[in-house]
Amino acid sequence: MGDHFYKYLIGFLILIGLINFAPSCHKKDNYNINVEETTVMASDNLDLQAVGVLVKEAKDAEHLERLINDKSRGVNNLDLNEDDKVDYIKVTEYGEENIRGFSLTVEVASGEEQEVAVVEIEKTSDQANVQIHGNEQMYGQNHYHRSSFGVTDFLLMSYLFSSHRYYASPWRYGYYPSYYSAYRPVPHRSYRQNVAPMTKSTSYSKTNNSSIKNSVKSPNATKSASSIKAPLRKPTSTQKSFQSRNPSKQIKSGGFGSKRPSRPSVRSSSSSRSGRSFSGK
Repeated sequence: MGDHFYKYLIGFLILIGLINFAPSCHKKDNYNINVEETTVMASDNLDLQAVGVLVKEAKDAEHLERLINDKSRGVNNLDLNEDDKVDYIKVTEYGEENIRGFSLTVEVASGEEQEVAVVEIEKTSDQANVQIHGNEQMYGQNHYHRSSFGVTDFLLMSYLFSSHRYYASPWRYGYYPSYYSAYRPVPHRSYRQNVAPMTKSTSYSKTNNSSIKNSVKSPNATKSASSIKAPLRKPTSTQKSFQSRNPSKQIKSGGFGSKRPSRPSVRSSSSSRSGRSFSGK
């Protein structure tokens, strides 16, 4: 009977040890997964398909600027200079003949402006072909999203091709519309959740080439800001030099946009004519 007792006791102690050991292994595995991090690129904070949804809703260029910068819509989460304030995106209208365009730019600092994307709308006999082209420095080469709408289904058409003065945003760095208030970017995971309902059923498709043959050059095509801290996919040599001296808080393991992200950070925004000044943004 004594031998049986000791055998049971030893078996019991071994079982307790295994029970205690298993959870610790499990926790270690979870830890290894959770600490793995990647870089959130600047372009990850402005979903161009979501911008396309707003283009279809806008009544005119100024309304489009307001929608893009509307915090409640959550489309804009850019923070190029990483000052913990979402950048205000300006809209500049341009075009000729059957093509109209909107250039989206951000003033990273006073006198330093970066084009982030252009929206082009081509009018055919009964269609509006819409193409959104991400800036190469931010989105890399040949980053396009395109879609087509019936002319009568596209609110902007009557405005775009009527006689009017092209809109150029009057706002500048540190001076914004009275209805706009600077706000903090949200984490990238939250940003993706914000825009997912908008892009889930979108008709925009991603492509590597332009669908508009006779494209009109944006008036802001050469605008490139050197003092951008957020990671870029194809930075200029000037931008690389600045980033090497002022590393982004998003960079986890070096490089200038060569790595891809995992644990994010993001934002959103709004715009009219009585301005409000903000210090620092």
